[in-house]
Amino acid sequence: MEIFHLSAECYPIVKVGGLADVVGALPKYLQNLGQQANVVIPGYNNAFVENHHFDQVFTGEVKLGNLSFPFFITKEQKDTLGFPIFMIHIPGLFDRVNVYSYEDDSERYIAFQMAFLNWVVAMDITPDIIHCHDHHTALIPFFMLFAHPYHKLRNIPTVLTIHNGQYQGGFGYDKLHLLPNFPISEIGFLDWNKIINPLGAGIKCAWKITTVSPSYLEELSIDANGLENLIRAESGKSIGILNGIDTEVWNPSDDSMIEFHYDVHNFKEGKKNNKYWLCEKFGLNPDLPLFVFIGRFAFEKGADLLTEVILDLFANIPGKLNLLILGSGDSKIEIQLNDLGLQYPEHLGIYIGYNESLAHKFYAGADFIIMPSRVEPCGLNQLYALRYGTIPIVRKTGGLKDTVIDINENGWGFCHEHNAVKDISNTIIRALNLYNSPAEMSKIQQHIMQIDHSWDKAAQEYLDLYNSFIV
Repeated sequence: MEIFHLSAECYPIVKVGGLADVVGALPKYLQNLGQQANVVIPGYNNAFVENHHFDQVFTGEVKLGNLSFPFFITKEQKDTLGFPIFMIHIPGLFDRVNVYSYEDDSERYIAFQMAFLNWVVAMDITPDIIHCHDHHTALIPFFMLFAHPYHKLRNIPTVLTIHNGQYQGGFGYDKLHLLPNFPISEIGFLDWNKIINPLGAGIKCAWKITTVSPSYLEELSIDANGLENLIRAESGKSIGILNGIDTEVWNPSDDSMIEFHYDVHNFKEGKKNNKYWLCEKFGLNPDLPLFVFIGRFAFEKGADLLTEVILDLFANIPGKLNLLILGSGDSKIEIQLNDLGLQYPEHLGIYIGYNESLAHKFYAGADFIIMPSRVEPCGLNQLYALRYGTIPIVRKTGGLKDTVIDINENGWGFCHEHNAVKDISNTIIRALNLYNSPAEMSKIQQHIMQIDHSWDKAAQEYLDLYNSFIV
């Protein structure tokens, strides 16, 4: 079976969030199951491209209204990621520093999707499945069903995975002329609340919809940034498949990004050494419990609550714990956290920015990870943490609810229902109580390191989904 995955991100080529991790891992595990799983992403100018060899396999032109954009497609020569990777280079649209947040993002991703379909049609490629990821590629199912240039593709099954339903890629009807020719009678498939909504169109037109955890599918029917009714209406073709993690990349026994390797048999010493390294780097006392936060400083991640939580903890249980924070995003939150770091240098370390290597070191050296998310479609941080023997403290939402069970319910983590400062602080204090019972904590750490959250199970679920299209 030949599958094409279409995405804006793919780790390690280009990463903004968890989307990249999924698209960089799922195809590799599908390959392990004997499938031909290709990934197609925009052509970025970055270190990965400079350091790997690519062959040009196609040249073409994509038209956006009256504008024409030449494009070319390259394929990595050696498939070093474990699967074929194709990059669609559209000079003037994707040869930029950032992945998102440009005023012409709509034009950029319309062009990307049309360029892919132009290539498939021109080369007479007949995939068994076209798998689209998030709104950046969600117009493809509509184009395949209704756009005249792609009529021959209408019988190819399409899957749309929603990684984050809050981002939908909507744009006004003033840009309708940018789309390929289609019968105006089908305009309803594009429209949602009087705008063109790519994610909504994908939900309507894709043969199957998946979300990145079962609980997130349920939550989207209640809160999907305006698409709740549509999600409920299409529930019959929807399924939640919990993401996995790439256990080859995330493996404390041979992770090249951490200072000291360890496994389930010697984790006490390994984690202790990594913790001492981290604490020395940030000037913290390694004998105290170490809590970390890794991620975007965004409302949906609950990052706006971090400052108040830290102040509450340091006021009520001073000198009892250390915190390390790695992330970036909202500039107001960045400033607040930096100020706190200067105020409490002996207990709080702040790193503003994206640093993949340091993130691995945080997982390896921390005792606990904090994830007070308001929205967490799947969450990968808690899965990485479990793999490294770091106990998660999470809000019960989305994939966090599916993967972390509270120790009071015979589980292995700490959960809170609400995103109130006191709820988070009290849950952290509960974790402190566990830290003060070393034998019990070690037992839990040993258990969580053995929980299987690899992509093997999820990849098989996707393959079963793909096979359901075959009569």
